Amino acid sequence: MSEAMTAAQKMLAGLPYDIMDAELIALREAARRACYAYNRADPMEADPPSAILKGLLGGFGEGVFIEAPFRCAYGINTHIGDGAFLNTGCVILDCARVEIGAKTLLGPCVQIYTAIHPLDPAERAAGIETAKPVVLGYNVWIGGGAILLPGVTVGDNAVVGAGSVVVKDVAANTVVAGNPAKVIRRIGA
Repeated sequence: MSEAMTAAQKMLAGLPYDIMDAELIALREAARRACYAYNRADPMEADPPSAILKGLLGGFGEGVFIEAPFRCAYGINTHIGDGAFLNTGCVILDCARVEIGAKTLLGPCVQIYTAIHPLDPAERAAGIETAKPVVLGYNVWIGGGAILLPGVTVGDNAVVGAGSVVVKDVAANTVVAGNPAKVIRRIGA
């Protein structure tokens, strides 16, 4: 069945796909152009720069603010909830779905990766990869310079310390830090 699927469909389904597929190249180029326009836009213009991102991203909630510069791979796979804030220099490589919950805060230079490159050198050289989604719950705080790897979910109200590398799920109401990120305390309870 996967033979009849497009590379974009395979990518979103978590199946191996060809990163050099013409449709995917065109989508990445469109995202590159939109990010370039957003990052160069005058925030005092009559048409707010956020209109550029509303046209690019898969979901853009009310009151979302993204500080330039901002980069994403495709845009259409990124969904941002109401009142979320992404500080300067954030990068979202959204080969799979990325969900950023309402009221979530991302510090400067946070990086969210969904692509998984094969360990096998021949597959890697052939441009084959897979992707897994990343989900950030409600009211999450991701500290500056943190990196979230493919397939992780960060639960509601969780905090990820600055510079951390998140390699596995983070439970709600916990604080994690380090490389790899580990629970350092619980919030509330």
